[in-house]
Amino acid sequence: MAKDVGEKLKRKQYEKELGKLQVELCHLQDWVKATGERIVIVLEGRDAAGKGGLIKAMTERVSPRVFRVVALPAPTDRQKSQMYMQRYIEQLPAGGEIVIFDRSWYNRAGVEYVMGFCTPEQHERFLELCPSVERYIVGGGTRLLKIWLEVGQKEQERRFMARIDDPVRQWKLSPMDLESFKRWYEYSKARDMMLERTDTDDAPWYIVRTDNKRRARLNAITHLLSQIPYKRIDKAKVKLPSRSDKRHYDDQATLEGRRFVAEQY
Repeated sequence: MAKDVGEKLKRKQYEKELGKLQVELCHLQDWVKATGERIVIVLEGRDAAGKGGLIKAMTERVSPRVFRVVALPAPTDRQKSQMYMQRYIEQLPAGGEIVIFDRSWYNRAGVEYVMGFCTPEQHERFLELCPSVERYIVGGGTRLLKIWLEVGQKEQERRFMARIDDPVRQWKLSPMDLESFKRWYEYSKARDMMLERTDTDDAPWYIVRTDNKRRARLNAITHLLSQIPYKRIDKAKVKLPSRSDKRHYDDQATLEGRRFVAEQY
């Protein structure tokens, strides 16, 4: 039985707690840059489970040069002819990088399997070999963290309906989303097989219930931070230098007559 997610967090309380976690993410960023660590964060889950909101919360205060989000489009004909994991392996981090996969190689265990985009044999081969590939990644010194976002039936339906009625969110509702809504239990079965076969000591899965978005984001970020033994890096305080008056001139007068955007606000 799903645990009661409790009352919705007030925005003020949520933003206060998120702010603290975002400071820690900045400390993590400094540590990763200083040590040359390589970190991979795999985010998977049902459609409308909240991956986008979690990624935004994690990345809005850090550098995209360190936190790199990977959301690959459908494979090209050339990529379809490659080894399945190849295009994902190309995206793995170099030293000093954190890569967040907004969906990952686990597409084969979920949407590809349920929608018939791969054969049963390809699906089975993926489940068989995936733990070995992840063991190789981890054994090479890359930290691999895997999160499954689990949303309930009623909440997923509510979110889909909100997308239908909101013009700024309608782009988030694709034909594939509608199919996933219809095939709830097929996706549940695929999820169960994936967890059974790929939840390993080398690369364990952790599940976050996301019916309450704000609590889920805070819980997920807190968990991720707890899995990495980062330390705060001491840095000298930056001192703003004096502005030089050499070659001084009226640099605003030279803008007169140029095209300015109308100040409507």
